[in-house]
Amino acid sequence: MTDTYKMTVDLNVLDHLGINLYSNIAAVLTEAVANAWDADAEKVDIKIDPDGNWIEITDNGIGMSVDDMNGKYLRVGYRRRDEDVEYGKVTAKGRPVMGRKGLGKLSLFSIANVIEVESAKDGAAHGLRMTVKGINESVQKKEPFYSPDSLPTDEIKVSKGTRIVLHDIKRQRLGRGVLALRKRLARRFSVIGEVHGFKIDLDALPITSADRGDLPMVQFLWQLGDDALDLTSATQLLEQESLPNRFDAWEEDWKVSGWIGTARLPKQLDSEDAGNLNGIVVFARGRLFHENILDRLNDGRLYTKYLTGQIEADFLDADDAPDIATSDRQRVQEDDPRYEQLIIFLKSRLTQVEKRWTEWRRKHEVKEAEKASPALTEWLGSLREGYRKNAETLIAKLSALPVDDEEDRKTLYKHGILAFERMKLRGSTDEFVMGVESADKLLAVLADRDALEDSLYRDIVRSRLDAIRAFQKIVDDDEKEKVLQKYLFDHLWLLDPSWERATGTEVMESRLLDSGVVVEDLTKKEELGRVDIKYRLMAGKHIVVELKKAGRNMKLLELQEQGQTYVDKLRKILLAQNESAPNIEVIFVIGKPIEEEGSNPDRLKSSMAAISPGSRIVHYDTLIRGAQEAYSAYMDKSKELDKLENIVNRI
Repeated sequence: MTDTYKMTVDLNVLDHLGINLYSNIAAVLTEAVANAWDADAEKVDIKIDPDGNWIEITDNGIGMSVDDMNGKYLRVGYRRRDEDVEYGKVTAKGRPVMGRKGLGKLSLFSIANVIEVESAKDGAAHGLRMTVKGINESVQKKEPFYSPDSLPTDEIKVSKGTRIVLHDIKRQRLGRGVLALRKRLARRFSVIGEVHGFKIDLDALPITSADRGDLPMVQFLWQLGDDALDLTSATQLLEQESLPNRFDAWEEDWKVSGWIGTARLPKQLDSEDAGNLNGIVVFARGRLFHENILDRLNDGRLYTKYLTGQIEADFLDADDAPDIATSDRQRVQEDDPRYEQLIIFLKSRLTQVEKRWTEWRRKHEVKEAEKASPALTEWLGSLREGYRKNAETLIAKLSALPVDDEEDRKTLYKHGILAFERMKLRGSTDEFVMGVESADKLLAVLADRDALEDSLYRDIVRSRLDAIRAFQKIVDDDEKEKVLQKYLFDHLWLLDPSWERATGTEVMESRLLDSGVVVEDLTKKEELGRVDIKYRLMAGKHIVVELKKAGRNMKLLELQEQGQTYVDKLRKILLAQNESAPNIEVIFVIGKPIEEEGSNPDRLKSSMAAISPGSRIVHYDTLIRGAQEAYSAYMDKSKELDKLENIVNRI
């Protein structure tokens, strides 16, 4: 062995490991709280300055000596589980240690430029101040290490445990407010509460499991294993059952605990404060390990839109196995056998969940539907037992479709019943009911069957086919503009299959004309770029659709500014009509892709969302291809029908 070679680590690696790694305050505070847990703290106090100037995290744990601070806290990459022989894997209180990589403390730099750390152990208190500026200066000077400044004794306030104060906050990382932060922190730890001896206060108010916001929305629940669950907040719970929490072939200490639930309506899982709860959170050793494993299951069935849940799989973070969490602990290495086994396990259990969900939906949603419509009760009562079960499944599926307006839902019931009766005559109700998984699939089924027997729906479908056939003849961009201008505004199903007829648009469109949204006197630049713009009211949504010239190169900023103008003016008009929180969508139909679609899709998505939720960019070719694909099966059938009609007409 020689000393010819030597590996070194530059201080600028801190940029990648901490300063620029974490993207939100909840993820950063998770690291600080996890350190408090590992220090056997019983309480963590988090305080946030209302003006956003500072954040304070205090715990009553064992604290650190100066040697601890230098050898453990300030040492990047200190691996407690490997190096601390006595309390590396389990703390003095018997807690499983959460920390593993020795990088979490760097996360604080993601949201603050100045960090003060005070700690007290064995009656001795001390403290230091670290700054991003100081670290950068050490990097530029090629210094081998960074030396934080010691805090003056009279500035140290801690007498037990550790106190961290963040100054010079990066405000763009603070997020949506304290209420949202409370819910996000609650969903990042499964060890909060008296039973675990661990309490977290945010601005003097305890964070509890109820802050997660998921259990109050749960209608049906499946428990994994026999561990006690606190279901006090599950006020809507109607049904529950237990499922096995492991495979028999697994290693003895492998198991999955927790619960999986479904809400009555998908919209109950999406709120401004709690964020999107439509997912399954994975914990390991009491802290968040995977934010939403549901995204990795590739399951597009209808029931997944109703799922929420929290599961614990400690074997993902076993001491004697490789660490599979990424550096920011937001994702995992998905090719690890443990993770692969968890995916297989969840797919197996969710198959059981989906079957039971269908049964329970049929049982409870049919009752709700019958309460709302005595005629529905009369129809179900007229069916024989075999047909009744399929009919109840159909009603349950129709009730599960994401339709907010009750009149629209009644319309779904009406068409569903008519189609069911037609399928009953043909003996194919099983096939029909199984095919109803979404609104557009239901529409496709109804269109196909009604083309044979219902003249009203036949006219609607024929009008759609006329548009599609016109699209099939298009060979150049100029022709696309003319055809889309002719069909698009009166055929909004091209933008969304569930949209049919626009209502009440004439008066509103005249007001938008007066206010300058739908304008006649365009600037020269706008005139060159725009083919047409229209306003429509559709299923409670206020929709502004702007058709751009196919050959025009559009800029994202230009579209965002235009879209925001439309939304602002439309909101002003609607506010005068006592509609204070309108649902507005702005849709730009363009020919050529904009630069960000290929280079920065996240920026494109956020820019459109900044206009209003649901606002988006659609391409000419996407509309045409989607219409052709959605009705290809019907077009094949219509050719057969046309041949049959020709024969009948000649008789």
